[in-house]
Order: sequence, then C-alpha cells, then structure tokens
Amino acid sequence: MKELWFDPSQVFIDGRWRGVADHLPVVDPSTGATVAQIARGTAADIDEAVAAAEAALAGPWGRMTATERGRVLARIGQLVTEHAETLALIEAQDVGKPLKQARADAHALARYMEFYAGAADKVMGETIPYLEGYTVYTLREPHGVTGHIIPWNYPMQIIGRSVGAALTMGNACVLKPAEEACLTALAFADLARQAGLPDGALNVVPGLGAEAGAALSGHRGLHHISFTGSVPTGMAIQAAAARNVIPVTLELGGKSPQLVFDDADIEAALPFLVNAGIQNAGQTCSAGSRILVQRGVYDRVVAEMSARISALTVGPALADHDLGPMISARQKGIVEGFLAKAGDLRLAARGQVVADAPAGGSYVAPALLADVAPDHLLAQQEIFGPVQVVIPFDTEEEALQIANGTEFGLVASVWSENGARQLRLARRLRAGQVFLNNYGAGGGVELPFGGTGKSGHGREKGFEALYGFSTLKTVAAKHG
Repeated sequence: MKELWFDPSQVFIDGRWRGVADHLPVVDPSTGATVAQIARGTAADIDEAVAAAEAALAGPWGRMTATERGRVLARIGQLVTEHAETLALIEAQDVGKPLKQARADAHALARYMEFYAGAADKVMGETIPYLEGYTVYTLREPHGVTGHIIPWNYPMQIIGRSVGAALTMGNACVLKPAEEACLTALAFADLARQAGLPDGALNVVPGLGAEAGAALSGHRGLHHISFTGSVPTGMAIQAAAARNVIPVTLELGGKSPQLVFDDADIEAALPFLVNAGIQNAGQTCSAGSRILVQRGVYDRVVAEMSARISALTVGPALADHDLGPMISARQKGIVEGFLAKAGDLRLAARGQVVADAPAGGSYVAPALLADVAPDHLLAQQEIFGPVQVVIPFDTEEEALQIANGTEFGLVASVWSENGARQLRLARRLRAGQVFLNNYGAGGGVELPFGGTGKSGHGREKGFEALYGFSTLKTVAAKHG
C-alpha cells in the first residue's frame, strides 16, 4: 500500500483521529491481498460523530460567513491538487481502477472544491412582491447535520459532489464511506483539517453498512441524508429517514440507453459508445450499457464496437490498462452470474485479461452482446460490470419506447444529425440527463445530476446541489 500520512485504522471525529476496538481488512482487488486495516465503526462512534457535528454548528463553523466557508473550501481544493498523485495511487490500489482514471477522480475532487468555493457566497434569496405594508424575502439556510453514505466506485468524486456541496451551505457532515473503499475519504478528512476546516464540520466513520451505515441513516440527530448506491439499500435508507421525517437525496442505479440513428456520425459516436459502458470496469451508475441502434447502421455499429472491445485489456490498476479489476471477488461473481444467464445471446466481442494478471485479482473481461431483446434480463437489470448489450430498432417511436422501457431513468444519449429529432427525444426520454451527440460532457461538475424512477430523486452537482443541501425560509415583515 502507498505509504499513508494518516492512520487508516482510526475514525476521524471532531477534528481528531481516534482508535477503535475492531477493524476490517483493506483488500487490493488487483491481487486479492490484504494491504491495510480500517476502523469498524459502531453506533456509538456515529453518536459521537453526530454530537461533534452539532457542536460545530453551535461553534465557529456555524458562525462562519459564506465567504469564509468558500475560502476554506478553496484551501481544501488546493491541498487536494497538491496531493493528487498520492490520492490517485491510494485510490487505484484501494478500488482497483486504472491509474489514469484515479488521477482524473483526484482532479475532479479538487474541481468540486474549487467550484463550490466560488459558489458559497452566491446562493441568494429573493424578495417577493406582496401586500401593501409588507416586505417579504426568502433565505437559504443549512439543514444542520447531514449524513453521507457513499459507494466504492467513485469515492473521491462523490465526496466532492455530496460533502462539498453540504459544507458550502454551512451544514456539518458525518460521512460513512463504503467499507470496500475508505482510504481516500479518510485522506480527504485530514486534508480538510490541514486546510483549517473547524473541528466537527466533517466527521468520517468507516464501518459495515449494517452497523455504522444503519446507525447513521436512522439517527435522530440528522437533518438530511445523502446516499449513492444500490436500489435496495436506498429504499432501506429512505425508510429509516422517513421515521425521522428528514429529506433524502438518492442517486441509485441505472440502465442508461444510447440511441444511435441511421444519420449519426458513427466515427464520432464509437469512442463514447464503448467508453461509457466500460469506464471503471462498468462499475458506474450512469454507464451507457444499452446501445440502441437503428437497423440501417446496426451491422456496422456492432462490427466496429466489437473491434474496439476485442482490443481492450484488463489488468492490475497500477499497470494502467484499459480496465482494472472488479472491486471485489463478490462483485466479480455477480457479473459472471449475469453473463451465465446470457443464454443463446450472440457474444459479439470479448476483451482480454492480460496473461500476467495476479491470480487473486477480481478480473472480468469486457463483453458485448448483440441482437438482445429489449425485455431480456441483461437489458433490464443493472449489471455493474463491463457488459454492454446492443438492441436493434426501426423507428424513432420504437427507440423511445425501448429507451424508456426499464425501471431506471438516470442518463440517456441521442446520436443523430437531425436537430428536430434531438430536441423531441430530449423532452421525451425519461432521464435526469440527456446528452446529444456526446455522453457525459466531460464529467460536468456544474451540471445537475440525478435520476427518476428507481434511479432515485434529488439532484447533485452544480447549484441544484446547493439548493438541495439547504432549506428555504420565508420572512414576512409587516411595517405599515
């Protein structure tokens, strides 16, 4: 493991590191070897973290102006930039993503801090014309103590868009990272401490979802909770939050379609068609894993995607191949289980695991399945691995029905040179983001992100996240 400047076996509460009684192993998914230990946080640790957050709101953090908060976030962003290479090395070994992707995530985290640092003093209320003798205005205020339960696939990016936005609005945060990926969350907490974030404004308690996660999601001291992860866990968290009548932001799964029409610029589309599905070994909620192709270009798209996917290599994260391993042996088993259910689907292409990949690593070669029926299991359920399906269609209306024909609604893209078609489909596609002749728009820190249906509700990124991490107060003054 890359040498750390902090002790990952401790929890971070009230600006201090503290030991715990029990620990969990950190397993390198590239090798299967245990490389460190993290704290196995308990309900008591969560209680302490929430109490520290409450104290921060009553202390220096709660009294900071928006401008001062922005300056703290700017310093955090600068420290993240200075430590970007170290953070990337930690993330690559902890999560298994290729080093170039881990580097991109570290710089995205810094960018979130920079964006929110600049936005902190620009969230305005408004005045409302009302009755004679009244002045009415609105204020944006923090919820209070916010809970953050983040997944293992993009720890740094999701810390940025969740914790970064919450801190910007003056909330005090308790973060429970996924037990499979805690190291960069702990590193971020220490960088925030170094940047001058007041004690208790950010607390990090690693641990199991059924223990620390459950204790946080049902805690009576929370005023808002943000969760990114699976649909079943999101439902459980929403139920726990409902018992305390607090708002929830949920970013859950996806089965995002890419619609390719006969008039599309195929050469321009191909890199996106492939990369949107295999990035981070397909372990991406917004993966463009359903490729819907009009019959006039269907054979060409399948052939050219097949050539690209067949050339992809999978190997250890630090070797920087096209794909790294799955996060764990368990996730590898889930993906292989889906592939076993492919039945007589046509396997159009398969990438390759490099010959010298460690035997203990959790490697899955990317796969492209063609001629898939829209209602097939592999076209309906989120696989969370490097598996893409290609579905033919004839008409625009048929494409729309197929695209909207799952329980999810996170992201969609349209590949066509017909501007009227682009605008029609952008309105009718059931998705929180629609991309026209692109996919992902370079990450888009500024672009509101979230879904509909079983993809969740609420929005992260951009100013919409700041509105979500605040509550609106109306003040009506009667002055005659």
